[in-house]
Amino acid sequence: MATASPANATNPAPATTPSSGRLDLALLALPGLIWGASFLFIAQGLEALAPDGVTFSRFVIGFLTLSLVPGARRPVLKSDRAGIAWLGVLWLAFPMSMFPYAEQSVSSALTGMLNGSVPLMAAGVAALLARKAPSRNIVMGLAVGFGGAVAMAVPGLDAGGNSARGVLMIMAALLSYGVAINLARPLQQRNGALPVVWRALGVALILTAPRGVPALLAARWSPRSLLAVLALGFFGTAIANVVMAVAAGRLGAARASATTFLIPVVALLLGVAVRGERVPVVAIGGSVLCLAGAWLVRRPTVPGHK
Repeated sequence: MATASPANATNPAPATTPSSGRLDLALLALPGLIWGASFLFIAQGLEALAPDGVTFSRFVIGFLTLSLVPGARRPVLKSDRAGIAWLGVLWLAFPMSMFPYAEQSVSSALTGMLNGSVPLMAAGVAALLARKAPSRNIVMGLAVGFGGAVAMAVPGLDAGGNSARGVLMIMAALLSYGVAINLARPLQQRNGALPVVWRALGVALILTAPRGVPALLAARWSPRSLLAVLALGFFGTAIANVVMAVAAGRLGAARASATTFLIPVVALLLGVAVRGERVPVVAIGGSVLCLAGAWLVRRPTVPGHK
């Protein structure tokens, strides 16, 4: 999948030099590029595997890869174990199971474009949890962004049948992400991002195994589908999270999370260029609105204005 990892905001950003500036730019861009490509990898993985097999495979590869990173195995607070288990459900097992099913009837480009609404979902859930009126920027961002999400979803809903079900699956996954991101923030602040991600991946792996193992055993691999699933697990599920954690430590959570703006753009370009997918103009316009809304949500509030 493709979505933004929770970020650790406890470390201040270091002084910038030309070389560190290039490194910061790479750290910002790489996760978004990888997660944007993940929807293409899912589509290609479906050529060999059933949807549950794609999800389970990426968790196995991602978990084993992160197991090689010493920092991922650091202990976590006992009181946070239940929260991490819920994170494995809401951030990984449920939403990442929805995307392969959805992509059986919805293009990888549109799936990735809809993921641009994740910051909006997170902001909406945060406002509900805080039980107070959000700032003017957030209200404007939510209004613009959700309007864009509706514009992207309408063509699929109008098509009815499997396309409508696919769009509804994607929206359910994005809502789950919105809840999970708010749950993840205090967990990773207390324990660090990588130990939380690694354990949540372990939970997701166990939960998806009953349906994933039979699907994996029935796979009919081609070189393209095998490489796609390996890339999905290694890069999309493991490496991108490691890079995101490093970026958050250097740059802070707000700046690092700007990587998500790349996801819809990359998914659209790859879907059209590699798979020849056709995306309605209204959906592209909706994606632009969605990104504008996400930018408004994340823009700092001007002192004296709410």
